[in-house]
Amino acid sequence: MRVAIAEDSVLFRAGVASVLADAGIAVTASVDTAEELLAAIEQDPPDAVILDIRMPPTHTTEGLDAASHIAANTPEVGVLVLSQHVEAHYALRLVNERPRGAGYLLKDRVVDPDEFVDAVRRVAAGGLVLDPELVSELVAGARGEQPLDRLTAREREVLSLIAEGRTNQAIAQRLFLTEKTVDSHIRNIFFKLDLPSTGEDHRRVLAVVTYLRGAESAGAPNSRRL
Repeated sequence: MRVAIAEDSVLFRAGVASVLADAGIAVTASVDTAEELLAAIEQDPPDAVILDIRMPPTHTTEGLDAASHIAANTPEVGVLVLSQHVEAHYALRLVNERPRGAGYLLKDRVVDPDEFVDAVRRVAAGGLVLDPELVSELVAGARGEQPLDRLTAREREVLSLIAEGRTNQAIAQRLFLTEKTVDSHIRNIFFKLDLPSTGEDHRRVLAVVTYLRGAESAGAPNSRRL
């Protein structure tokens, strides 16, 4: 697998590159601006990119803007956005613009190499990955908002793990359930959220988008320093 990195902190960027190299992942570009990243992708498209939300020159939304450009021009390239903070509105923007091959993780997640590399691989394979810390905040903020209040507590728990990009098998292991029971919960979630009878993967993404929108509308914190 081949990955490009955009991060203006030289030390953090080197750390990410080292974690990827140890996992046998080739780094095709290591740059400190979104502009340099887009140029590198145009020359040599990788399987995925890892980029910070805030980069030079303004340190605001350069990373998200680059993600939008990648979604429009090279949608086959997965995008994993890293952030210092839990920012639900940015995660919602990312998922709305590219519901497949997208991820939003806190930078602290890089401390766990196995978890981080797993997230990178899932994004490169077209999966959707949201940071567990973000998911926890969304669960806390999603109070009384239709259609999420149609779900039982267990169904919300299953949906939160879907939002983290977990497979049915992984959800079953985490919740000490059988895969058959997880399948049943997921069917109930799709039904209660009025999701169309399309492919399984597509409906999982739609469920996560509904989850994000509902939590955001209900007043989940938009930003929190860790």
